[in-house]
Amino acid sequence: MTRAYIALGSNLQQPLVQLQRAARALAALPASRIIAASGIYRSAAVGPGQQPDYLNAVIQLHTGLAPVKLLDALQGIENQQGRVRQQRWGARTLDLDILLYGDAALALPRLSIPHPRMAERDFVLYPLLEIGGPNLMLPGDVELGTLVAACPRGQLQRTEHALLPGNCDSDSDNQAGPDAGESGH
Repeated sequence: MTRAYIALGSNLQQPLVQLQRAARALAALPASRIIAASGIYRSAAVGPGQQPDYLNAVIQLHTGLAPVKLLDALQGIENQQGRVRQQRWGARTLDLDILLYGDAALALPRLSIPHPRMAERDFVLYPLLEIGGPNLMLPGDVELGTLVAACPRGQLQRTEHALLPGNCDSDSDNQAGPDAGESGH
């Protein structure tokens, strides 16, 4: 099993419901188990035109799926939830990105790990910090805390919402629980 961190984002069609539904779908992936889930954060949209704010979160997943198979599974979840790829950085029902996959550094036509823009995005770094901690080592021997210190928080706000049932609004209680990967919740 490999530890992977998955970013979740949505700004269309009930974003909170979209994120919670995606978390349940991630919990149901074969050979995978959710270990931890961050709180849900609200951020201004990055991209063209006037877009609604995004809700964002990060999930730590232990998975037996290879990176490209995991990407295929994530894109399947996006498609099931109505994702339409029309415009780069456009509004979306759901966006799922592999941020980290073990200590892998990959540059494939369809997939780059670590996520190439993760260091610039407060809406990725702060939820990742919540579940990974400042000492989480990233490929290239960079600590997550170093990236967070260099990335201004902007207008990012942590909400009171939980991504998974049983998650409460507390940094010390962000574990998904031992059955999260098996129950489909």
